[in-house]
Amino acid sequence: MKKILSLVLVSALGGALTLGGYKYFIENDSDAVVNHHLTELPSTIPTNYSTTKTNLALTNPDFVAAAENTIHTVVHVQNTAVGSRQMTIEDLFFGRRSQRPQIGTGSGVIISADGYIITNNHVIDGAQSLTITTNDNKTYSAELIGTDPKTDIALLKIDADENLPYSTFGDSDTAKIGEWVLAVGNPFNLTSTVTAGIISAKSRNLDQTGQHTQSFIQTDAAVNPGNSGGALVNTRGELIGINTAITSQTGSYIGYSFAVPSNIARKVIADIMEFGNVQNGILGVVGGALNGKAAEDLGVTETEGFYVSEVQKESGAEKAGIKSGDIIKRIGNTQITKFADLRGFLSTKRPNDVVNVTVLRNGDEKVFPVTLYKNMTVNIPVIGTLKKATKDELKKYDLDYGLVISDLSDRYKDEWQADGIDKGSIVTAINGVKVNTIEQVEQLIENRSEYEPIRIEIVKQNGEKVTYRFR
Repeated sequence: MKKILSLVLVSALGGALTLGGYKYFIENDSDAVVNHHLTELPSTIPTNYSTTKTNLALTNPDFVAAAENTIHTVVHVQNTAVGSRQMTIEDLFFGRRSQRPQIGTGSGVIISADGYIITNNHVIDGAQSLTITTNDNKTYSAELIGTDPKTDIALLKIDADENLPYSTFGDSDTAKIGEWVLAVGNPFNLTSTVTAGIISAKSRNLDQTGQHTQSFIQTDAAVNPGNSGGALVNTRGELIGINTAITSQTGSYIGYSFAVPSNIARKVIADIMEFGNVQNGILGVVGGALNGKAAEDLGVTETEGFYVSEVQKESGAEKAGIKSGDIIKRIGNTQITKFADLRGFLSTKRPNDVVNVTVLRNGDEKVFPVTLYKNMTVNIPVIGTLKKATKDELKKYDLDYGLVISDLSDRYKDEWQADGIDKGSIVTAINGVKVNTIEQVEQLIENRSEYEPIRIEIVKQNGEKVTYRFR
């Protein structure tokens, strides 16, 4: 019995020692592990901005209202012209003429309740008749009010029995790169279509000839053939551009589209309605945009801005005090980094408008109020530069109209001089129309069709009057 009791006590004592050792060593170590466990991650991870569903609803653009307000103002434009094609045997057999009606299509934007429509000049160029189809499938004949090939803008008019929905102009100068926009067109008379994108760049120039510097808004909103003349609107539905061009090797959209800024388009339309042509305000400076190479060649440190190499005599710039060697950095509130910036700003101004020109001269900024003036010269590439003739210059040839040649084309200078024509000779008529103003010449040249020859009547140095014909 004693042995059994001793065994029980020894067993109990061993168990107690084992339990105590476990408690002391093992559980204490377990407590050390628990103290270093990973904390639970929060359900949201803060970054340097706050993102909530409410926040997202405010920042994501809502295009619905802008689209609804715009699609009913965008129309389909049909241009019917008569074109010639190669004569076939069937034409000869049946006595048919080779001329056939040719139909071109594009888009346009209604800009007034009484039916004025803005579109591209290339949409209506050469038209013998114009037809407008609205988004509710009503069809109207349109009248061409005026065009400006330089900016590729045209103004049409339709007569409707009711007030029409129309788009209101926004301020394209305040449009920002990265801002959301909608491109709305009516390309195939299938009612209006809408695409979205952002403004990729401003003051883009696509002209490779140097004849007409442009200032487009570039977007990545899809624009295809037939959308020309359609609306580019911001998220408020305001018209900030007229879709005009794409860059493509295939003829289809590949990511870049270009629109005439609304401030330029609005000014062109206002001029056409008030004067019948576009009134261009001229600053009176000659030069070029700065970049790294140009700055090195000119010996200046600035790589952005417009470098003034020459100031034209009797111009607003000369009278205001701008000098050769000045660098134009700003005009009005528009920063000038390239010539397209300057050209785009001036395209919204008229003669006699006063603009503040900020120039950098010898490291100091100076501001000059410049009164813009009318264009006093026009360039005809095959001849040279024409300007308004003085009374004495006309009297020399016993004329009371005409423009004087102030500079001959470098390319054809020798040929002209060999034929008795030089600086001081007078251009008296173009295509049979007597000319006496720069505006007349611009209109006559720009409004002729692409393949129409041009006839220029010139009085030689010896007083002989001759007519030259060019294609």
